[in-house]
Formats: sequence, structure tokens, C-alpha cells
Amino acid sequence: MLAKTHTLGLIGLDAHPVDIEVDVANGLPQTTIVGLPDSAIKESKERVRSGIKNSGFRYPADKITVSLAPADIKKEGALYDLPIAMGILAASKQIQPALLEEYWFAAELALDGRLRPVKGILAMAQALSIHRIKKLVLPAANAPEAALVEGIQVFGFKTLRDLIEGLHNPETLKPFRNPVACAARHDAGDEPDFADVKGQFLAKRAMEIAAAGGHNILLVGPPGSGKTMLARRLPGILPEMTAHESLEITKIHSVAGYAPPGSPLLRQRPFRAPHHTISDVALAGGGSNPQPGEISLAHNGVLFLDELPEFHRNALEILRQPLEEGCIRIARAQRSLNFPARFMLIAAMNPCPCGYYTDPVRPCRCSQSKIHQYLGKISGPLLDRIDIHVEVPAIKYQELSDNTPAESSAQIKERVNKARAVQEARFSAGEGRDGKKDGILSNAQMSHRQTRRYCALGKEESELLRTAMNNFHLSARAFDKILKISRTIADLTGSQDITTQHLSEAIHYRSLDRGFFL
Repeated sequence: MLAKTHTLGLIGLDAHPVDIEVDVANGLPQTTIVGLPDSAIKESKERVRSGIKNSGFRYPADKITVSLAPADIKKEGALYDLPIAMGILAASKQIQPALLEEYWFAAELALDGRLRPVKGILAMAQALSIHRIKKLVLPAANAPEAALVEGIQVFGFKTLRDLIEGLHNPETLKPFRNPVACAARHDAGDEPDFADVKGQFLAKRAMEIAAAGGHNILLVGPPGSGKTMLARRLPGILPEMTAHESLEITKIHSVAGYAPPGSPLLRQRPFRAPHHTISDVALAGGGSNPQPGEISLAHNGVLFLDELPEFHRNALEILRQPLEEGCIRIARAQRSLNFPARFMLIAAMNPCPCGYYTDPVRPCRCSQSKIHQYLGKISGPLLDRIDIHVEVPAIKYQELSDNTPAESSAQIKERVNKARAVQEARFSAGEGRDGKKDGILSNAQMSHRQTRRYCALGKEESELLRTAMNNFHLSARAFDKILKISRTIADLTGSQDITTQHLSEAIHYRSLDRGFFL
């Protein structure tokens, strides 16, 4: 007898429908799975066999053929266990095939019949909502995540036996409700605070500007000067995420398998700090069935690259496209996928291999050739894409021993939120191309056309910028970066116009690289 069930497969961050056809016919006992299954799916027949038997049902001693359609798309993961099991039970007449018509299934099956959670559930639920499919059956642990999507009914079960009994008694089935109450709440008290940072007033000012405008920042200084300490405190002064941003990063982390259990909706901005030995694929994403990498996991959050010159050159050059466009394109022979990657980059580095090239007290042990070789690992185009360059000097004893309370993250965040509110009002009121709204959230995201519109300069400011461009030999991209940073500084001060004071500070943040890297 032939039976049919439905599930969804993952391609990148999107889910697509997969029909599972199961035929039970006379013949030697064997189970064959066709339709480009991976190893996890091929092994599913053993999990399904044990799960069905240990749930009190009969596994057919016949020839079983399982077809996964469409047959030309590779299928991966253990989520196919449950729909295959349901198809076998229906094809062997242990349950009525009509019971399966309204439901879509996704779960890994344990040997004792328990339903184990799988990744990518939010993407599957969103796909069902688009196709106007109403009922999704999942492990109980996945139900809160799927229920974040409106317009579908989510049913969570702990075992295969409970699922079968529920299908036979539909009046007892109740969709999962109120997922937001179970979501992870943002607790600012758990975050590192800027009040812990002694001294480094210039660096903290630069971090505030970066947070206010969504700018990338490079911290250069000797070991122990506080670069990592500053970077880890940046998420604490960033604005709270919108509901749309939370769903975006929850979907990415779910597909990657990093969604925390019991917390279906991520409310805290991600902070990713990969080690400098990371591979190109792990950073950008990829694989035979492309998965999101670190730059996508940092979407709407912060990507921190400590010891920047120690990263592989190829890995650093991968950052060019996402820093410019806010996404990364993964091209493979059969398909190309776009992963979102709009993050704030914080990079930290020493000025030389030993770290004391600019230290006024400790002598540098590096030769000029080693220093040039070390700094040459970072290309000019990558430096151009980092908005703010700031030096973080060694902390003096007087600053370390000073017990005067420093400004807290909450105080800085209040100013950042005010600046972001100004930007939100500006970009929501502005008309973009074809009469549409600008559609951006921060100054760092402005296009060349928007930069010209919102960063107009007076005669004195234009002359100052012209002098800086000529003296520092800055690029056209650096020209735009200076205007954007100036706009952010003006927003922090509540000024509608960019003044020479704002512009001078912005130029300072672009001049450091000319002293170190040339």
C-alpha cells in the first residue's frame, strides 16, 4: 500500500516542501530510501524501526520503499525520521492515511520512540505560513520556537505513541500558545559595564560614536591596554532589538543549530568572537549544503576580531562584501545563496608583533621589516571599510588606582538611543528612490546618494575636509566615511548641521591608519 506524508527541507536559511512517499509491498524485508538522502537520513531506517517497535507498533516485514521528492534536491538531517515513520505506519494500515493529510511533520526519532528536537524549525514554520499550511507537528521542545510564527497551528509531542493517540482523538489536540512568555528576556545586569573601564576616555568616546551610528571600529594598542575589555562592552550600549531583528537572528541561529533550549526568541544582540585560526568557510558560511558562518551569526549584532593581523588573509578579504552590502553570497555548482550579514565589526590589534611599537615606556623589539610585514597583513581596501580607527594607549597607574566612579553603560546607552531616534526619524521621513522610504536604521548604512543628502557641508567645513583629503591622501570611500561619522557626532550633540568641530573629530578617527599603515 502507498502512503504520503509531508515535511520541509532546509536550503540555506529557507525551507522548502518535501513530499515523502512510502510503499509497502510483498518481497524480501528491506527498507530503501531514495531521493538524494544524506548519511543521517540513510541511517534513519534503523531509528525508525526501533522507534516504531518500542512504541508498541509493528514494523512491516516487507519490502519498504521511501521516496523523498523532489528527487533532485539533496536532503539532510534527522528531521525526516518522524514523517518517514508516519508514512510506514499509514502504508502498513496501522493508522488511517487520511489522518495525515492536514499535518506536516518534522522530528528526530529516538530508539525508544521519543521525539527529539531538530534545528531550523523557525524557517520551516515561516515557509508553511507563506504556503498557507496550517498544522505542524513537532517535538514538544521545538513547539515554542515554531509558534513564534502567526497563522499556523503548532502541535508538540514528546513521544510517537502520544502523537498517534492525539491523531486518533483530534478533540484532545490543543495548539501551542503564548510563546513570547517563554522567550529569553534581555537582562542588562548580566552584561559587562563600561563603568569597569579605567581611563581610555578617547576610546570610550569612539565606542559611543560607533554604537550611535552603527559604525565599524578598529582599536590599535599594546597588550593589556583594554581593547578586548572595551569590545565586550559594546553590546551593552547598543539599542534594544526590534521584533523583526529578533526574528531574523533567531532564524539564523536556529538553522545553524545554536538556538538556546527553552529560549525560542533571541532578544539580546549577538556578540561573536571567533578565534584567529578560523577557516574561510567557518567565517563566511558554506559547505555542501551551505550553512551560515560567523558573520551571519553576528547579523544585527557585533563581530569581534581580536588580533586582526593573525587571521588568515583570505578570511579577512571575505569581509569586504558583507561590510559593504550587509550580506554574503555563497556560490556553489548547483545553487547560490544569500546570507544576511549586517553586523558591527570591532577589530583589535597590536601595532607590531611584540605590541610595543607606540609605547612611550617599553621599547619595541621588532625590526622595521617585521613591523611592515605584520601591518601588511591587513589590506588597504579592508581598512577603508572600517569607519573609525582609534589608538588605545597603555593605562597609567594613576588611572588604574583612581576610584572615581566611571560613566556606566546605561548612561552611555541613553545618549546612543537618543541619537538612534534622531536617525530613525530622519530616515523614516526621507524619500528614497522611486518615492519609497529610505529603509535604513543608522548612519553607517547610508548609501552614497543618502550621504550627500543628509551630510551637507558649509563652506568652512568643505574647505576643512578638502585639506584633510589632500594631506592624508584619503580615498573616496574614506570621504564618505568621514561624512557619516560627522553626521553621527552631530546627532549625539543634537545638532541639525555638521560643524567644523564635528568634522574635525571625524577626520581624527580616519587619520590613525595613515600613521601606522603607510
